[in-house]
Amino acid sequence: MTLTPADADKILSDNFAPWVLALGLTVEETGERHAVLRLPWSDSLARDGGGLSGQALMAAADTATVIAISAARGAYGPMTTVQQSTSFQRPVVAADVLIDVRVTKLGKRMAFADVAMTPEGAVEPAAKASTVYALLG
Repeated sequence: MTLTPADADKILSDNFAPWVLALGLTVEETGERHAVLRLPWSDSLARDGGGLSGQALMAAADTATVIAISAARGAYGPMTTVQQSTSFQRPVVAADVLIDVRVTKLGKRMAFADVAMTPEGAVEPAAKASTVYALLG
């Protein structure tokens, strides 16, 4: 079964904490082993100096990975973050960010993914992450 963006948006609304939902993430695209989510620009997520906070980007990457793994599995199931490593390469100022997650390995108990976080209209990512998840069900 292929997850549609509408299915994935429902996963977000049904399974994430209110503070994660407050980020305003929306699912732009889903595929066999990937998902693309949009993190809309918000002044409330900016840090001193006007750049988007790293915490917001990391939470968006973590959340988008759940959607990508769900797309790869064909449905949502319980999972938990084991590891996330994030590298910030340039600031994001006054732009939405596209969170592009590619599942690189999907096992029975573990999943691995690479994440690129690119400001809308930019060519180069502002941040990259690698994630590891334990699949619980």
